[in-house]
Amino acid sequence: MVRLKDIAARSGVSVMTVSKALRDEPDVSEATKARIKSLAQQMGYVPDSSAQGLRTRTTRLLGLLIPSTTDPVFARMVLAIEERAHELGYELVLMHTLNAPEREEHCIRRLLARRVDGIFISPVYRIEPEARIYKELLAQRARVVLLGPSAPFCSQFPSVQVDDLIGSYIAAQHLVKFGHKRIAFLAGPLAAPWSQARFEGYRRALREGGMDVDDGLVFQAGTTTEDGVKAASQMLSEGCKASAVQAANDLVAIGFASTLLDQGVRIPQDISIVGFGNTITSEYFRVPMTTVRQPKYRMGVTAVEMMGQLLRGQRVETKRMPAELIVRASSAAPKGDSSTATAA
Repeated sequence: MVRLKDIAARSGVSVMTVSKALRDEPDVSEATKARIKSLAQQMGYVPDSSAQGLRTRTTRLLGLLIPSTTDPVFARMVLAIEERAHELGYELVLMHTLNAPEREEHCIRRLLARRVDGIFISPVYRIEPEARIYKELLAQRARVVLLGPSAPFCSQFPSVQVDDLIGSYIAAQHLVKFGHKRIAFLAGPLAAPWSQARFEGYRRALREGGMDVDDGLVFQAGTTTEDGVKAASQMLSEGCKASAVQAANDLVAIGFASTLLDQGVRIPQDISIVGFGNTITSEYFRVPMTTVRQPKYRMGVTAVEMMGQLLRGQRVETKRMPAELIVRASSAAPKGDSSTATAA
């Protein structure tokens, strides 16, 4: 391994001069800095980050907690965070919570033990108004940026989030304007603020269209493709008459739509379906999915910008990103006045 004294011997200067040159200290001439940096690169010198951390009391590490990299919503967000952090000279430590509070707490403690400079967290939502690990983060003055809306237990930290209520509202309004009167809703987890906001957007659009929410058309689905499959099976078994369905996210919508297509139900001729998220799967699904676009890459960039402000000791406010309806082939005007999840 190449050491500072090796560079010093080759360049004919002191170890202190080499150290100052590599740190861009002002009392070393620009010509000397350039010569030493070029020589260090030629020799394959790699800075000792642990030693630098002891000197600067920083690690140049940022933690990133998400449910799972298999969730397509996070793919571009993680890419943006990693790219931007790399540009700023930081490395990421990625961990998965698998949406389990105990695992989330364990992961946060591991990151704190590694003395990361800041943590990006997609919270594991729970009903309880407090969570011990978030109280500890606050007590330690940890720099935290939430990826997604805050809840009572983590409301002290800034977040970057999409406008879930407006996004869901424009999705439901799209179906109402087509003339759908019986629009089912596949809801996400009860404890998740984004799920509550998306249901409220659906409810508002129906109310403005002169309709009330029919409890028989609201199904507690979840977040995964499997949850969508179960919701479709439940609707089919109950003989639910709906001409359109709005899902909590794209994965649920795709699981739901796949089940109906396998049962011979036509989309959108028999039933319209709208998702949320604009994941790549929704675009290339058997029937390209109408959905709500989340600016996922931009959200990742914004999260790093917010973290940069925290690292500089600045005050940071929550950022809410706009949502946009993407209309594709899965939605259309209802066929007559009959519905259709029972068409098979």
